[in-house]
Amino acid sequence: MGLIERNKNAISLLVFLTISVTINCVSFDITKYGAKHDSDVTQAIANAWKDACAAPTRSKVYIPKGTFKLSKAFLAGPCKNPIGFEIAGTLQAPSKANGFQEGQGWITFEKINQLTIYGGGTFDGNGESSWGQHCKRTQYCSKLPVNIRMNYLNDTVIKSIRSVDSKQFHFAIIGAVNLTFKKVKIIAPKDSWTTDGIHLGRSSNVTITDSVIQTGDDCISIGDGTRDLEITKVVCGPGHGISIGSLGKYENEQPVEGIIVKNCTFKGTSNGVRIKTWQASREGIARDMHFSDLIMDNVETPISIDQEYCPWGVCSQFKGKPSKIKLSDISFKNIKGTCSTPVGIKLVCGGYGCKDVKLSGIDLKYNGKDGKLTSVCKNVKPSVSGYMNPSACSH
Repeated sequence: MGLIERNKNAISLLVFLTISVTINCVSFDITKYGAKHDSDVTQAIANAWKDACAAPTRSKVYIPKGTFKLSKAFLAGPCKNPIGFEIAGTLQAPSKANGFQEGQGWITFEKINQLTIYGGGTFDGNGESSWGQHCKRTQYCSKLPVNIRMNYLNDTVIKSIRSVDSKQFHFAIIGAVNLTFKKVKIIAPKDSWTTDGIHLGRSSNVTITDSVIQTGDDCISIGDGTRDLEITKVVCGPGHGISIGSLGKYENEQPVEGIIVKNCTFKGTSNGVRIKTWQASREGIARDMHFSDLIMDNVETPISIDQEYCPWGVCSQFKGKPSKIKLSDISFKNIKGTCSTPVGIKLVCGGYGCKDVKLSGIDLKYNGKDGKLTSVCKNVKPSVSGYMNPSACSH
């Protein structure tokens, strides 16, 4: 599917689902189910969702203005008709992460068709007291809940909402088809652990646009099986940038392909755009990945392919064993701005090398004093066109 066709499809989905939840829509207000401000509304939301999901016409669960406390919610389909979750106020999680099984969400949406989440309100994960308290820095902290988990959704729109201070990932998405994020704001402090903004896996036809993501980890992380993803007009930072991967850690990972990152801005991030695969990884494929028209503002490494990814030295026993993820058809075009380290371009490829890598119109400036701006390359011979600073693979 081409870029223009994907744009048209995303716009059509957004318009259709927005209309669906505003015309002839039955509203299920949680206050009609006994919800009160600053009180636990877990049962009220469960009951409102049950009735809305069974409604014979379009429906929505409505969270009015004010702060409501929520222990956890599991909101599942299939529903009889298109359904909305309108949040005008704030849902606040408990400060302690008790009663969650591995990988659970604080709020989970599962097996729903034509869901729209909107309303200008806030999902407050209340995570400050949890960061760094349950796991080592070298571990994925599965004991902590994701703010919003989305499992196997079709034709979904998330727009004009905020997610703040998640205990772990803000959004974790698996098995989605036709998904749009628009005008979403995601916020967590720079020193919060594993608070990825949006994590995608095994999903297709996804658009993320007009959004601001400020986290302590990847603004957007793209896992295996992600296909036809377009990210545009996202402001990222602080955080670790927009990352494809890490890939290759597990058996039977699915290919990643058809990724476009365009017209985005990165502010004070550790990476700009990055492809990362584990050292000594399993076999896998990632291809057709294109990054263009990007602004870097004081970014440590704006352009990165890292096929020797091994954070915190946890795989020293695999030293010298290359990644087996095959990377191909990759382009970096019209990327400008400033770096906070002297390595502006890092293309470190694995055992198969990186095939068909293109660099064009790279204009980066180093704002530090530790030498000159350079590039670092391994097992790759990129084709170069247009202005290049630093020169490609000069180191």
